[in-house]
Formats: sequence, C-alpha cells, structure tokens
Amino acid sequence: MATVERAVRLISEGALDRAPVEALAASLGVGPRHLSRLFDKHLGASPGQIAKTARVQRAKRLLDDTKLPMIEIALLAGFRSLRRFNAVFAEVYKRPPTEIRRALRNV
Repeated sequence: MATVERAVRLISEGALDRAPVEALAASLGVGPRHLSRLFDKHLGASPGQIAKTARVQRAKRLLDDTKLPMIEIALLAGFRSLRRFNAVFAEVYKRPPTEIRRALRNV
C-alpha cells in the first residue's frame, strides 16, 4: 500500500502531467503493469483515472478562486489543451466550466 500512497502523492503533484505511467512506475521501482494492478486492487481505479480526477479538482479550485482565463486554468491544472479540459470537466461536472464560472459570478 505504501507504493500506492507514494504514487497518489506524486500524481497529485502532477507526475502524470509531465511523464507517462511508465516513468512514474520506474520512479517507484515497479513495473507499469504491477503499478496498475496495485491501483486497481487498492483504489479500484487506474493511475490515469486518478490523474484525471486530480486535474479536474485543480481546475475546479482555480475556477472558483481565480479570474484566470480558461486556457490558463486548463494548462495550470495539467491539461494539454483547452478542448480536452472542456470535455473532461463537462464529463465530471455535467456542465462546461464556463457555465460554472457564470453561476459563481451570479452568487
């Protein structure tokens, strides 16, 4: 479980924003398949799914706490494109980020 905890910490710090799962696994001293099995066993999700969740959470905080343009939020949260950010955000929150920002301004 210690390996999974370290991996989750690294992912939350953006490890998979900079490098693939193979590099993360190597930095932990395990193979990528073994790391994926550990994640599935202990978390019920893949490293990629955990990274996606961390990116969306970072983006939501930036959306709530700043007035940055959407492209900056997307890039700071770890997305490589505004299109991908919009798609993943809408998938998770069932609304596009611009709609959520509008709602925040009206509160």
